[in-house]
Amino acid sequence: MSDFAAAQRTLRTIFGFAAFRPGQGEIVAAILDGRDVLAVMPTGSGKSLCYQLPSLIRDGLTIVVSPLIALMRNQVAQLCSYGVAAAALNSANDADENRSVLARIARGEVRLVYVAPERLMKSETLDLLKRAKVTLLAVDEAHCISQWGHDFRPEYAALGKVQAELGGVQTVAFTATADSATRTDILGRLFNRAPVVFVHGFDRPNLRLAMTAKIGGRKQVADFVTAHRGQSGIVYCSSRRKTEALAEFLRDSGVKALAYHAGMEPADRSRHQDVFLQEDGVVMVATVAFGMGIDKPDVRFVLHADMPANIESYYQEIGRAGRDGLPADTLTLYGMGDIRLRRLQIDESDSSDEQKRVDRQRLNALVSLCESPRCRRQTLLAYFGETTQPCGHCDFCCDGAEVIDGTIAAQKALSAIVRTGQRFGTEHLTNVLIGENSEAVEKFGHDCLPTFGVGKEFGKQEWRSIFRQLHGAGIVALDITGHGTWSVTEAGRQVLKGATKVPLRKDTLKPAARKTARAAANAAALADGSAGDALLFEALRRRRSELAKEQRVAAYVVFADKTLIDMVRLKPRTASEMSSVHGVGEAKLRQYGETFLDTIRQHAAAAP
Repeated sequence: MSDFAAAQRTLRTIFGFAAFRPGQGEIVAAILDGRDVLAVMPTGSGKSLCYQLPSLIRDGLTIVVSPLIALMRNQVAQLCSYGVAAAALNSANDADENRSVLARIARGEVRLVYVAPERLMKSETLDLLKRAKVTLLAVDEAHCISQWGHDFRPEYAALGKVQAELGGVQTVAFTATADSATRTDILGRLFNRAPVVFVHGFDRPNLRLAMTAKIGGRKQVADFVTAHRGQSGIVYCSSRRKTEALAEFLRDSGVKALAYHAGMEPADRSRHQDVFLQEDGVVMVATVAFGMGIDKPDVRFVLHADMPANIESYYQEIGRAGRDGLPADTLTLYGMGDIRLRRLQIDESDSSDEQKRVDRQRLNALVSLCESPRCRRQTLLAYFGETTQPCGHCDFCCDGAEVIDGTIAAQKALSAIVRTGQRFGTEHLTNVLIGENSEAVEKFGHDCLPTFGVGKEFGKQEWRSIFRQLHGAGIVALDITGHGTWSVTEAGRQVLKGATKVPLRKDTLKPAARKTARAAANAAALADGSAGDALLFEALRRRRSELAKEQRVAAYVVFADKTLIDMVRLKPRTASEMSSVHGVGEAKLRQYGETFLDTIRQHAAAAP
């Protein structure tokens, strides 16, 4: 049997999956072939399985570098529930537990060990791993390696040295968030030979994207959250104080809401996180301290009560919804105060001038998304270099927005870009358009251009918005790693020729009235429309929650919503029938099969 055929068999027997998800098979094949790999895959597409599965087919130890203890804990618990020998080395373990893990590694009893990068840098850890038979180094959340990534971590940047210390071991890296600049940086910092690069797209079609201006603060949040009553969700806030206040406000509104931020006592943080992971219908009101590594598949909504830091953070944070592939809702509230705060945070940061330039461009890309006069999904994917048709279910596609014919304004902006040699950024071009004699304008003689002063009908703020909207429409391109210079795309050249018209938002801060409130579908409704099936689904969820609390693991470690939905659909009566349910492998069948079969039988007996 070939390695790949063995991987397909293990996929069914261990993990309980009938087939690979799109993109997984070719990555697994490349890893089994001994190739280094860099894979950019959307959240929820099954990145972890791509390195876990080869680790079970081949001999040797796989080291998984993971940034957060919570992520390690849940992934190790999930693997152990499948009967896989996995362990974690981190500061949350007591000394005896870490010594036990190290001893198991030395005896060759562990297939996958999850390690924080800080722990991996320690000489005693590296010395032990050098003696162990390490065959694969897997780097999760690989965007943390890059200075251009939205979550750069210096200890991640040193992983290239670790790879060399381990004798150039086969290396694979995974992330859901990496534009071309970030990917290039990862390639240079981590790999000592050219890897196979897989970019499997950034689209998450199950997520509904919506953005609206702040007009009611807490009421807007409460209205959105109560429309999703009984569903798990995350509400992101920009400050610790706001998380506490908003969680209390939601509790007063009858919502099971908890706060989470870095300033809380660690025990309280951990307790709130466990409740969120183990119970259904909990809303976590949090700063961005909560998120990476929270692999809860049935989060049905993400709401940003304040605008995120930049477009990559936005993409990463909304990606925590709907990881099970079922419909999920997102909403971002934004205002001028948010934009000013984010720009001030960049200006006052300790980052280099080069990094600040990149951060400003990424913030501008997010503002462009907020102000975009077209489908949100089109605008978001355009930032990552992808094109798509209008999605038909974002807020803009459903509700529209008041637009004007901005073709002439667009042509003026494009003319300014071209006549200045496509070498300047927004502020300089704005000065040219409104006819302001800045030092740079005079230095380059741009006050003598035909476009100097042709845009006096708009102020600086309006022109900045126009540039952002042109960027969102793919009419201009931004050099994000340079000095924020604009260039004209092929689509922009068509606008200059008059072959294409350009719509622009008339009032970017006026919220569009929603025609329909599309709450994410309840998972029970997706299983079957009958009331009986909805009751069975809730009974299975309650049993899952009880088991998760007893075992002190996240609910999805027992079974994901998709598995419960398949149980409702198939209504298995025997262990053999239960083995055909999606996500029920051999170990989980032994551990949980009879318990859930009993719940199904009880439901059938009580049915009229």
